[in-house]
Amino acid sequence: MTADIDRTAGHKDTPPAGPQAIKAIPVRHYGRYVSALVAIGLLGAIVFAFAQGKINWSAIPQYFFDDRILQGVGKTLLLTLLSMAIGIAGGILLAVMRLSKNPVTSSIAWFYIWFFRGTPVLVQLVVWFNLGLVFEYINLGPIYKDQWSDFMTPFLTALLGLGLNEAAYMAEICRAGLLAVDEGQTEAAHALGMSHARTLRRIVIPQAMRVIVPPTGNEVINMLKTTSLVSVVQFSELFRVAQDIGQTSGSPVEMYFLAAAWYLLMTSVLSVGQYYIERYYARGSSRSLPATPWQKVRAHLTSFSSRKATA
Repeated sequence: MTADIDRTAGHKDTPPAGPQAIKAIPVRHYGRYVSALVAIGLLGAIVFAFAQGKINWSAIPQYFFDDRILQGVGKTLLLTLLSMAIGIAGGILLAVMRLSKNPVTSSIAWFYIWFFRGTPVLVQLVVWFNLGLVFEYINLGPIYKDQWSDFMTPFLTALLGLGLNEAAYMAEICRAGLLAVDEGQTEAAHALGMSHARTLRRIVIPQAMRVIVPPTGNEVINMLKTTSLVSVVQFSELFRVAQDIGQTSGSPVEMYFLAAAWYLLMTSVLSVGQYYIERYYARGSSRSLPATPWQKVRAHLTSFSSRKATA
């Protein structure tokens, strides 16, 4: 009897068994497999179609690092940089003018934005280039006087056409960024005795950059591609040089592919730079910064190694 009591007490003191692990069976998405096969099939069909064409593929690596091509790339990057500098500076000025309480200043900014956004950039380039048919001389009094054809060079035409047009778009981007900052912060800065210019420089603009930077990065990439339009005003950038080489070498289509490859390479580099700039200005607006591409790759490699070791 005593042994039975002790055995029963021992069963009562034994802790209950823990919950068993659930064996999860992943859901199979057959639609994903089908769409992947369709995409691979379409890609293969496109590659096969180009492989059947009479394209001299060897001409692309032959001229890829040609001195003329590299000079065209350098001029394209220079034109992009200077045009965006004019566009950003003009956009900030126009945005401040547009937000001004002075009706004259605000109206001038509105008219500028309305005109340059409402006309194609190609038309603006051609107008700038052909103004010599209307004005024989440019006369700025004692400052400068010369013939219009000597003054309005292809480079200056491209720079003014792209930069002034970009200023209209940057004005709206900057205005949206300035309006995104709470007005209470501006009022608090004025209550502390800060001037309007200092409030913009120290309080408003740093916070507005989180809104301004992403679309500005897109505008830089778009500007790089838009520079191909300046070939109509005789400026020797990448696309114009590729056209000239294609006509002399008898491989025009191949040179178009070469130009497209260079544009793709440059826009990819700019996209990486845009990502890190956006990540920099995201500090303080989110609890944790997004992972960089290298961090994502390292995380995937680490998880793959851990799963392999567990298996």
